[in-house]
Amino acid sequence: MMKIRIAVLFLAILPFCGAAVASESVDEAAARPNILWLTCEDTGPHLGCYGDAYSHTPNLDALAQRGTIYLHAWSTAPVCAPARTAIITGMYPSSTGAEHMRSWVPFPQRFSFYPQILRGAGYYCTNNSKEDYNLINNGRVWDESSGKAHWKNRPAGKPFFAIFNFTITHESRIRDRPHDLIHDPNKVRLPAYHPDTPEVRRDWAQYYDRITQMDAMAGEKLREVEEAGLADETIVFFYGDHGSGMPRSKRCLYNSGLQVPLIVYIPPKFRHLAAPDYQPGGKTERLAAFVDLAPTVLSLAGIRPPDWMEGHAFLGPYAAEPQPFLFGLRGRMDERYDLLRSVTDGRYVYIRNYIPYLPLGQHVAYMFQTPTTKIWKELYDAGRLTEQQAYFWQRPRAPEELYDLRSDPDEVNNLAGRPEYREVQARLEKALRDHILATRDLGFLPESELHSRAGTGTPYDYGRGRTYPLPRILQAAEKASSLNPADLPDLISFLDDDDAAVRSWAALGLLTQGEDAVKSAREKLAARLSDDSPAVRIAAAWALGRFGNDEQREQALQTLAPLIPYENNGPYVAMMALTVVDDLGPLAADLRDIVEKNGHPEVAPIHNRFKDGIPRLAEHFLQLVSP
Repeated sequence: MMKIRIAVLFLAILPFCGAAVASESVDEAAARPNILWLTCEDTGPHLGCYGDAYSHTPNLDALAQRGTIYLHAWSTAPVCAPARTAIITGMYPSSTGAEHMRSWVPFPQRFSFYPQILRGAGYYCTNNSKEDYNLINNGRVWDESSGKAHWKNRPAGKPFFAIFNFTITHESRIRDRPHDLIHDPNKVRLPAYHPDTPEVRRDWAQYYDRITQMDAMAGEKLREVEEAGLADETIVFFYGDHGSGMPRSKRCLYNSGLQVPLIVYIPPKFRHLAAPDYQPGGKTERLAAFVDLAPTVLSLAGIRPPDWMEGHAFLGPYAAEPQPFLFGLRGRMDERYDLLRSVTDGRYVYIRNYIPYLPLGQHVAYMFQTPTTKIWKELYDAGRLTEQQAYFWQRPRAPEELYDLRSDPDEVNNLAGRPEYREVQARLEKALRDHILATRDLGFLPESELHSRAGTGTPYDYGRGRTYPLPRILQAAEKASSLNPADLPDLISFLDDDDAAVRSWAALGLLTQGEDAVKSAREKLAARLSDDSPAVRIAAAWALGRFGNDEQREQALQTLAPLIPYENNGPYVAMMALTVVDDLGPLAADLRDIVEKNGHPEVAPIHNRFKDGIPRLAEHFLQLVSP
C-alpha cells in the first residue's frame, strides 16, 4: 500500500517537473489520448465549414462534421511571434514582456513551456516545425522540432503530442508570383475597408487558393493517422495562427486580425474529456483564446494546469467555466512601435489606441510588399478612397473604437461615444482595464525601460514587484491618448513625475494633442531633452521636433543624433530614436548622414530577432529625405 501511495504522489507532482521523462506501462499510455495539432499561418475563418461559400476546404469541412467548430476563437496577438508565445506558455505576452514582434525575453526559470510539462508526464512531443517564440526557453522543449519531426518516430508505448504547421497560407504566399489562380477574383467578397481594384481582388483570390492548398495538406496528415489505425486514439485540433495575411487583418486588433478558425475532434473513446458545449458536427459560442490552448492540452492529458498559466482549459477534466471575454494586444510590429489593446464578448469588439498620433497603417516594410498595401496607400495619397477605406491611413486615430460584429462584421462603423452604446462600451472598457491591471501588463513601458528595469531578472518578475507602478502609468497612458484638452494640465504635471514611463507618456500625450499643447509646455519638454531615461528624451524630442520652434527643433535633433547608433545604445533605444526621426521626415533631414552611417549596424551582438528593424527604418527615412 505504501508503494502505491508513493507512486500516486509521484504521478501527481510529475507534471511540474519540467522536461523530466516518466516511465510508464503500455496500458497507462493507452489510457491517454494522442493529440494532433494541425496549424496554418495567416488564416482567418475563411473555410467552407464556417459558412464561406467562396472557400473550398473539403478536408477541414469533413473534420468539422465530426468535431466542433469554435465560432469565437482569438489568437491573442495578430501576428505570429507573440501569438505563438501565448500558445507555448499559456500566458499573455504582455504579462511576460514578450509582446513585441520580434523580441527575445528571459522566462522565469521556475516555469516551463507546455511541451516540457507533457514530456515530463510521458508524452512524445514533436513540432514540425515553426517555433518563433519571443521567450528564451528553459531547457529542451521538444523531443524533436524540425522539418522531419513526426509522431511516427516515438518510442513504443508512448502517447504523442504532435504539431504540423502549414506555411503555404503565410502572408508571403499571397503575393508570390507567378501563380495560376484557382478562385475567380471577380467573385470574391471584398471587405468594406479595402478598395475594389484588380490588385486587391487578385490578392484575396490567391489567399483563398492557398487555403485550398493547405486544406489538402491537412487532409494528408489526417489520412496518415487513419492509415496507422490511430484515428480512434487521437484528438485533433485545427487552427490558424492569427487572422488573414491581408493588410488590416494581420497586425491589427480588429476581429479580422484576431479571429481564427478552431476545429476540435474528440473520438468517441475520449468523449468523456469533452465539455458540455462540444457536439459532433456542431458549433459552440464558447470564447477560446490562444492562452487557453496550453492549459487545454494539459487538461486533455490528465494534467492539472499550473496556477501561473493565465489561460483557462476548455476541455478535459480541468476545464474551467466559460470565460466572458477575449483579449487582444499589439505592441511593436517589426520596426514600428505602437500600443493597442482590445476585448470582445463575442459580439462587440472594443479597441483602445494608446498612441493615436500614429496611423494604423504605419510603413511596415514587410507589409508593403503586398500589392494590396501598395495600391491602397497610393489611392489614399490620391484622395480616392471612401471614409471607411481611408481610416487605416489617417492620423490621429480615434482613441477608442467599438464595433458590433453582428451588424458590422467588417468593423468600419465606430460606435464609440454614441449614447445608445454607452453601457456596452463602459462594460468592455472596464473589462479591459481590469485585465490590464490583473495581468500586470508590461506593454505600457517603453521597450528600453522594460529591459533596463528587469535587469538580470525577468520582465515577468519585475512586473509583479512593488516597484512597477502600473496604475499610475496606465492613468498617464489613458490621458496621453484621450485627445481631450481637459487632460492637458495633468499631462504637463506628469512631465515631473518620478517614473520615467509616466514622463514618457506625458510627452507623447502633448505630441498627440498637437501644436498648441506642445507650445504650452515647451520649456518643460526642453528640460526633458536631458532626462536620465533615453525613452523620455526621445519622446520629448519627438514633440519638440514636430511642433517646437526652430531652436527647439534643433535641440531635439541634437538629442536624437547620439541615440541612433546601435553600438552605443542597443536595439531598443536605436529603433525608437529612428522611429521618431522617420516620422519627422524632412524636418529631420539634417540627420541624414548619421542615419546613413548607422543604418546597417554590423556590431555584434545584434540578435537575429530584431536585426532588420534598424535597416528598414533607416532605408525608409533616407527615401523620404533623398534629394
